[in-house]
Amino acid sequence: MADMDGSIETKDFHPDIPSRNTPFFLKGSGALDWGMQSRLARIFSASSGRTVMLAIDHGYFQGPTTGLERVDVNIVPLLPYADALMLTRGILRTTIPPSFPRGTVLRASGGPSILKELSNEQIALDIEDALRLNAAAMAVQVFVGGEFETQSIHNMTRLVDLGNRHGVPVLGVTAVGKNMTRDARYFRLACRICAELGAHFVKTYYVADGFETVTASCPVPVIMAGGKKLPEPEALEMAYRAVSEGAAGVDMGRNIFQSEAPAAMIQAVRMVVHENARPAEAFELFQDLKNRQA
Repeated sequence: MADMDGSIETKDFHPDIPSRNTPFFLKGSGALDWGMQSRLARIFSASSGRTVMLAIDHGYFQGPTTGLERVDVNIVPLLPYADALMLTRGILRTTIPPSFPRGTVLRASGGPSILKELSNEQIALDIEDALRLNAAAMAVQVFVGGEFETQSIHNMTRLVDLGNRHGVPVLGVTAVGKNMTRDARYFRLACRICAELGAHFVKTYYVADGFETVTASCPVPVIMAGGKKLPEPEALEMAYRAVSEGAAGVDMGRNIFQSEAPAAMIQAVRMVVHENARPAEAFELFQDLKNRQA
């Protein structure tokens, strides 16, 4: 119903305050549509600009990885501490409570098992199913330098086109084969290719020499992959160095769910990522929480 004449004195239009439009906080994302930004804000914290993603998608090619034999028993208790989950649609549908309020990043590529050539992946998720599952993003493996490099990049570009059409961001994951070089030069190449061809954020591995050049040369957020299981102090040190050198957070799996105290470990990682805590301080928290659980 329209305002009645004479009621204008009850309104306050604040003519003395300029109209505000707060820029989106995430690197390289200012020109994205509102829906895309909203989904990214379910993954990244607006206060820190970073994320602690919990990666539990290993089973899509490895089967029941150690620590993921029972996702309902081992992973669901960790959900309150994760900013986002990286997982398959099968685990999401069967095991993750629909009350989980944060972002889900769905594994969208797959095909070969660990017994075959891993770079021979295809798109393994329809955009309509991602929307049906209310996904915050889709993740696709990109094998720069691999046998099926072009195919994997084409998988990503097709998903980017679909994601842009429907407002779903795409995470480009830089895969590393057994015989491929793992140095800053390679990761600069792989991350930049993903970003240049449309990935909205990129996941890659940490390297001690030159990681800051990887993050600086990539125009979209870079998330550090956790990689192989390390002792807890080393994993916290790696996370600290990564965010100090420009990473927009971490996507850790084995370094959390294979820890002797997973709930304590993910909270320690959060302390590093969101509070810039030193590794020694975060490890003290880990030990304290672990002892309380004992």
